[in-house]
Order: sequence, then C-alpha cells, then structure tokens
Amino acid sequence: MKIRKKKTLEYARYVEAAFRKIEEIFKLKNPLSFTGKRSLEAIVFLIIFFGFFGLLATRMTLPKMLNTFMQTAYHLLMETVFYIMAICVLMGAISKLLAEFGVVRLLENILRPLMRPLYNLPGVAALGAVMTFLSDNPAIISLSKDKNFRQYFKKYQLVSLTNFGTAFGMGLVVIAFMTSQGFGKGALVGLFGALVGSIVSTRLMQRFTLKNFPELDEPVAEGAGDEQQISFKSEGSVFMRFLNSILDGGKDGVGIGLAIIPGVLVISTIVMMLTFGPSGTGGVYEGVAYEGVPVITWAASKIQVVFTWLFGFEHPQLISFPITALGAVGAALGLVPRFIAEGIIDNNAIAVFTAMGMCWSGFLSTHTAMLDSMGYRQLISKAIAAHAVGGLLAGIAAHWLFVLVSLI
Repeated sequence: MKIRKKKTLEYARYVEAAFRKIEEIFKLKNPLSFTGKRSLEAIVFLIIFFGFFGLLATRMTLPKMLNTFMQTAYHLLMETVFYIMAICVLMGAISKLLAEFGVVRLLENILRPLMRPLYNLPGVAALGAVMTFLSDNPAIISLSKDKNFRQYFKKYQLVSLTNFGTAFGMGLVVIAFMTSQGFGKGALVGLFGALVGSIVSTRLMQRFTLKNFPELDEPVAEGAGDEQQISFKSEGSVFMRFLNSILDGGKDGVGIGLAIIPGVLVISTIVMMLTFGPSGTGGVYEGVAYEGVPVITWAASKIQVVFTWLFGFEHPQLISFPITALGAVGAALGLVPRFIAEGIIDNNAIAVFTAMGMCWSGFLSTHTAMLDSMGYRQLISKAIAAHAVGGLLAGIAAHWLFVLVSLI
C-alpha cells in the first residue's frame, strides 16, 4: 500500500512539473522558453506544410504534383513575368518623362482642389497620389519624410497617407497591362472603382486614428512652407534630360519587374494549383502547367451568389485574383492570362480586378513596413482593417459602375 502511494505521489510530481514547464514556456519566464516556443512553432509549421503538399500529392501523385509546380512557375516566368517587366520598363520611362518635363506638377495642380473635400488631406497630397500611381506604394514614404511635405499635414492625416498612397500603387502598370490584354474599357471603369476605395480607406483610417489616438489631431510641424519647393530638379539640355529620363525610368521599371518575380512565381503558382483542376480527359492529371486541386474554386462555389451580386463574377475561379492581390498585385496580374485562356473573363471582371488590384496592391505585405518606417507601428492593425474595407468597396463600386455604363 505504501509503495502504491509513493508511486502515486511521484506521478503527481511529474504531472505538476510538466504543467509548470508548459506554463514557463508560454509565459517566457526563462531562457529556454524561447527555444520551446520555437520548437512548437516548427512542429505546427511542418504539420501545415506537409498537410498542404500531402493533399495535393494525394490527388495528383507526388511526381505529377512536383512537375506541375515547376512547369507552372516556369510558364509564369516566361509568358507573364517578362511581359509584365517589359510593361514596367516602358511605364517607368514614361513616368520619369512625365516628372522631368513638369506633367506631374501639372497633374498635382489639377488634382489639388479635390484633396480636401474627398480625402480630408491638404492639396499637396495630390503629389503622393500621382507618384504612387506612376510607380509603387513605397513612393509615398519618401514624400512623407520630406520636411517641406510633412508640414502641411496634421499627424493623423500623415498616418493616413499609407492608405491613400497604397490605393494608387502600380496603377499605371495595372491599367497598361489590362489594356494590353484587350480590356481597356474595364480597366478605365476599374480606375474609378479604385478612387472610391481610396476615399473609403483613407477616411476610415483617419477616423480610426482619431478615435484611438486623439492626441494626433495636431500639426506635424509649425510654420508655413512653399509648396513649389516640392519639385523635381531639371538640369542640362532638353535632349540630355530626355535621354536620362528614359534610361533612369527604365532602370526603375526593371527594379519593379524584378521585385514582382517572387510573388508571381511562388504565390501565383500556389494559387493556381488551388484554383484549376486536372487538364486531362476524364479528370486525369498529366503533370503539366496550371493543373491542381481546385480548393479555392470549390469553396467559392458554395457562396457563388454572394460574389455574383457583389462583383458580378460568373465563375468561382475569379475570386483568386482579389485573394492574390492582398499579397502582391504583380502576382495577381499573373493569373489574368490563364483566365483569358480559360475563357472565363470579361470587361466586368477586369473592372473589378483593376479596382481591387490597384486599391489593395499587396497592402498586407507593405502596410507594416510603411507605418513602421513612419514611426506609427501601433496603427498597423487599424490601417489594414481600413484598407481591407476600402478594397472590397472598390470592387463592388467597379462592378456596379460597369453595370451602369453598360446600360447607357
């Protein structure tokens, strides 16, 4: 009886020690806690990783799954990425020319009166919209750090520039790409949809910021400045300025083109493998590009009526574009040629794609870095929530605007 009682006490001590260790790991009370937490994270990652690829391999077989993965990435690189890069180079050169010869300043002056009534931002913010439209999201960061630019803003307005600028990121490239695919009408309507989304996102961000941090309702800096100081220096002859602009702009375009390669090859490949099914007759997998297990399509088909009413999508596969645009709009563009080949896309879908692609433009992967660089890390969740709503409303607005245009 004493031996049994002694063993029971030993078991109780072991259980107590185990629970104490678990508590220490999660509360990070000792140096070994971090190691334990990282081990748990590694185990969870391995379960998800092998579960994901195990699902694909079970349906497709391992050799065909690996071949499809490689073939899809290769085809995207050769058929889509280099095409988008070429557009980026050309648009980069054009953007630099517009800046060099004063067109950007002219556009800024035209748009300046709209900033206060639409976005509750000072007129100089128009420069941010033009610059991000011609290039990419991070362009707004360099402006927000310019002392002469910052002094026109209150602090909560300056923070909302992350949402404002992101809503126009890579806009010229997106519109040029959609137009080159033969959907200029849809792209133009999508531009207006993105404007709606940008207004909603910027205003919501300002509202969230003031509600949670009312102390930010004060000027960034005191004193008045000269808006004309925010300009672009032009030196040399007209010919040299022209030549330098197209070369420098093209170089910037190459940088953007290179930056989208990981997103297109990794994100788009995975999304496509979860969107399209087998290409062989009778549902047989052949291990070629653009095959997969259509999990996204299956899930979207269950609530297809919602997507049809909100966005006018007639095919559940189309929801893959907005999902991909959350992380990288360049990767989302990689889906469009395949949709065209499948014959499931029209001008309405392009309008929605353009609006949501421009407005979101990979904000999940950029908002954190942008706000962190501006020194407002505590507002990251607010910015993401506001921009998620803005992007959804951009797509809805684009769809119903296209319906209205089609009736006229």
